[in-house]
Amino acid sequence: MDGALPDMAKGLPKENTVKALIVEDDFTSRLLLQEILKLYGTIHVAVNGKEALEAVRVALEAREPYDLVCLDIMMPEMDGQEALKQIRLLEEKARIAVPDRVKIIMTTALADKANVLKARERQCDYFLVKPIDKAKLLQELHKLGVIWTPGSWDAS
Repeated sequence: MDGALPDMAKGLPKENTVKALIVEDDFTSRLLLQEILKLYGTIHVAVNGKEALEAVRVALEAREPYDLVCLDIMMPEMDGQEALKQIRLLEEKARIAVPDRVKIIMTTALADKANVLKARERQCDYFLVKPIDKAKLLQELHKLGVIWTPGSWDAS
């Protein structure tokens, strides 16, 4: 080996690709999340909960599920709380074990206790308050095992 670190040690995602779905009706927030996540793999976008649910359903049927969903709460047609509930029901019907489920991060300006508790009850993996802090998001993705960050590579 020429002394170069493996891609994992450079902050690239494990297996060099993450399949992510950004569910956000606000263009600026959607663009910010796309810019943060584009290095890590394939990014799909939905602008409301109904589109998100359909994207997750199609991915599950194709046996190519998402690794990550960034889900806003306040959206037209179906809000993020209902989308979260429905996504978890789809996974349950598909008999996906809890450790293998998509990691769902709620990305929202609604940081009140009721919304946080509701999202946790519906099994979101993390609650990130807007404006999105890139470092916090990447740190949480590392903790959830979605990406590898510098220092997380284990030579064993």
